[in-house]
Amino acid sequence: MTSGKAEVVAPPRCRPVSITGLDVMTACGRGVQPLASAAFAGEPAFSSVSRFATDGRRAGHAAERKDAGSLFDELARVTQNACEAAGLTAGARAEVPLLLAMSTDPAVAWPPGTARADHGAGATAAELARRCGLAEATRAYTTACVAASTAVIDAAVMIGTGRAERVLVAAGYLVDPNRFALFDAGRALALDGRQRPFDAGRGGMLLGDAAVAVLLESEAAAARRGAQVLARLTGWGRSGDAYHVTQPRPDGAGQARAITTALRRAGRTPADLGYVNAHGTGTPASDRAESVGLRRALGVHADVVPVSSSKSVHGHTLEASALVELVVTTETIRQGRLPVNAGLLTPADGCPGGLVDRPRSREVTSALTVNFAFGGANTALLVEAA
Repeated sequence: MTSGKAEVVAPPRCRPVSITGLDVMTACGRGVQPLASAAFAGEPAFSSVSRFATDGRRAGHAAERKDAGSLFDELARVTQNACEAAGLTAGARAEVPLLLAMSTDPAVAWPPGTARADHGAGATAAELARRCGLAEATRAYTTACVAASTAVIDAAVMIGTGRAERVLVAAGYLVDPNRFALFDAGRALALDGRQRPFDAGRGGMLLGDAAVAVLLESEAAAARRGAQVLARLTGWGRSGDAYHVTQPRPDGAGQARAITTALRRAGRTPADLGYVNAHGTGTPASDRAESVGLRRALGVHADVVPVSSSKSVHGHTLEASALVELVVTTETIRQGRLPVNAGLLTPADGCPGGLVDRPRSREVTSALTVNFAFGGANTALLVEAA
């Protein structure tokens, strides 16, 4: 006779994947170090929107890169730079599949005046691979805030199962008038020009620019060519809530399941974590659900492990957010400094107890970065020191 409860089966351990190349553009600057420095200092990059008129809108701030080119050009730049940083030869690049996370709106990628019959995310991925000398095998992800983390997970599976030795994941979003208007109409944007995750006075999120690329390799492939390994992706998890189109499930069950799965795949426990880069949009419903989910997954360690949302500095970069935050988390491990939860004045009831409210140094060997999206999609990536 059975109890009627479903048996919880531990996920299989995954082969660690090496992170060997990074590049990023945000409102904090071009390159990894400007982003990392801003995150560690807790210096937000928000300013009044200048790319388009915000007359008649409730909100008027975003994290814009004032000299940003077209999204396609920015993606090409960071992709080339990530490959160069990893020391990939032209011959090696030709065998690297590209996974691209971006909006389905073709106008955000192709420069104004460009006429293409085959525009869209898939066509952009194919053209980006051609421009950067990558393999013809491409894939596009448009699943909102978990687009990039879903691509990273798929890349890890491709590498772990031997379908590829290395995979390039790229993602991008530039603040645009359409989605600015959408989030403004939904009263999701902060009116005071600051994104304050987990703060009692939080007023919403702010959008941000980003183009980012990360090269992932099998440990064997990285070792054979003597590549510098920046960090290792050792675990991942994803889940679906099937709760609401836009609202997160209040009990945090799906979020907790993704986190727990990532830890189990890596053979780790909450006690092993040295930092968590939270999704932290600064919207009340999302922050509350995430706080519940973190406590559900981490138990007593939710009040011990340092937690912050780097979105409080670089803004919510939508489809690119998870990849930007993977870069921040990697640099946290490499530099031994914690990203500040900028704008925190009074922690909200029930929020994690270890919120990073000022610049701090700390040796971190294992860190978690989590992301959630409309529709109830949840992801978690576990990153460890090389």
